Amino acid sequence: MTAAISDMPPADGWTVDDLDALPEDGVRRELIDGVLHAPPAPSPAHQALVILLGHALMEGCPEALFVSQANDVILSSRRQFIPDLLVVTFESAKTVGKFQASDVVLAIEIVSPSSQSMDRVMKPALYAKAGIPFYWLIETANGLTVTTYRIDQEDGVYQPTGTFTDSDTIRLDEPWPLEIPVTTIRPRNL
Repeated sequence: MTAAISDMPPADGWTVDDLDALPEDGVRRELIDGVLHAPPAPSPAHQALVILLGHALMEGCPEALFVSQANDVILSSRRQFIPDLLVVTFESAKTVGKFQASDVVLAIEIVSPSSQSMDRVMKPALYAKAGIPFYWLIETANGLTVTTYRIDQEDGVYQPTGTFTDSDTIRLDEPWPLEIPVTTIRPRNL
């Protein structure tokens, strides 16, 4: 079933196929259990952080992986999110802009005033349920804090692997050996 955005939502809720049938209009749309959400455009500081962290991740990214930003990730037929940054398999990056959860190795969300509950609670729970191995949550309210998580395969939930603030260096062995000074990813306007 397809519907125009101005129509009433489908009786059984929106699906990923319904979103694909909408005309390209530049609006970012996420789908949560069949309910359509249109998050606001990110702030300049948010976008600068995405650029800096994306560049830092690309520096040592293995050839089998690919760093991207703001691509659709399909978790199920009724769930689709747009992580701020993501690392996917290189093979899947040859496709056009949409990834299955099974293609994603790392999803990164930067908390904005309008996305606090989504980024801190809902998205990590649903990313873990979809089997995405790694999740990073970045807070910017009181300085820059990066909290990294790895999925616990037994429980199917994320467990923290580190918390890094302005004076720290992100040092991790997974998803590949990383060493990123937090000061190098902090935008001037944050």
